[in-house]
Amino acid sequence: MELRHLRYFLAVAEHGGFTRAAAALGMHQPPLSQQVRDLERELGFALFRRLPRGVELTEGGAVFREEAQAVLGALERGARRGALAASGTTGSLSIGFTSSAMTHGLSPALIRRFREAYPAVALAFREGNAAAISDAVATGKLDVGFIRRPVSEQSGLVYDLAVDEPLLLALSRDHPLAVRARSHNAKGVRLRDLAEEGFILVRRPGAPGMYGDLIEACHRLGFAPRVVAEVGQMLTNITLVAAGVGVSVVPASMREIHREAVFYAQATDAPQLAAPLNLVTRIGETNPAVANLVRLARGLGQEVRAAAPSPPASGARRAGASRPPRRRSRAPARRS
Repeated sequence: MELRHLRYFLAVAEHGGFTRAAAALGMHQPPLSQQVRDLERELGFALFRRLPRGVELTEGGAVFREEAQAVLGALERGARRGALAASGTTGSLSIGFTSSAMTHGLSPALIRRFREAYPAVALAFREGNAAAISDAVATGKLDVGFIRRPVSEQSGLVYDLAVDEPLLLALSRDHPLAVRARSHNAKGVRLRDLAEEGFILVRRPGAPGMYGDLIEACHRLGFAPRVVAEVGQMLTNITLVAAGVGVSVVPASMREIHREAVFYAQATDAPQLAAPLNLVTRIGETNPAVANLVRLARGLGQEVRAAAPSPPASGARRAGASRPPRRRSRAPARRS
C-alpha cells in the first residue's frame, strides 16, 4: 500500500465515481480503477458498491476513509511542521549567559528581536560563569552562550564576536585618584597609579579573559596587582568597589551601576584592555534556530558599532572598533 492508493481512494469517495475522480486527478479512468482494485485486494474487503451511476462506500469503506484522511492529514501536518523546524521557525533554543554579558544592551535587544521574529521557538535560559557556559555548549547541554572573551578558545566551539567594548577602571568616588581626575576633568586614570591598591576581581573561571588581560597589563607596567577579594559576580565586584574595599575593572556597559558611589575611567596607559561579547556555539551545529540567533546578533552588532559615539565618552575606546569576528577555534582547551 502506498500513499497514492489512499489519495486515489479518497478522490473516488469524494466524487462518487471513477470517471469524475479520474478527471479531477488528471489521469485516465482504467488505471484509477485498477489502483483501487489493488487496494481492495490488499485490504481484503470491498471499499465501494458499484451502482448504475457511480459508486458508494461500503461500511468498511466508510471506516477506512476516516483513517485514510487521518493518515494523510497527519503527514501533511508533519511536513509543514518539519519545514518550519528546518528553517528555525519552530523548535527550541537553550541559551546560557554570564551576568556581565547580559548587562550589555545588545543582549536584551537580541533576545527581544529573536522572540519577535520567531515567536514559536521555545527559549530556555541558564546563568553561569564563562567556563561553565562554554563547557555546557561544548557538551550539548546548551545551544548557545553569551560570554566575555575566554583565556583561550576551547576547541570544538565557534566564538562569534558580537560587539567589543572597553574595560574601565572602577574606583570609589572618594578615592584620591577619582577626586583628582574629576577636579581636573581628566578623561582617565593611569593603571600604574593603582599599583599599591587592592584589586577586587571576578574569579578566573567566571571572567577568565578579563582576569588574564588585567594581570598581563599590570605586568607590562611593572607591577603585580594585589588581589584583596575574588567574587563570583561582576555586580558584587562593583558593590565592593562602592564600599571602598578596593579597585577593579569592569566592562563599559556596567558603568551606570552604583554611579553615585563609583567613578569609572579609562586606563590611559592600558588602552588595549577590552571586554568583547561573544556568542559561543558548537562547530557543525545543526539547530537552525542557532543560525538565526547568530545572524540577528551580527546585525545588531553592526547597529551598535554604527551608533557608537565618536569620540568616545570618558576617553573610552569606541565599542567594536577594529576587532573582526572570530570564527572557528582550533586551539587547545582553556589554560587552568
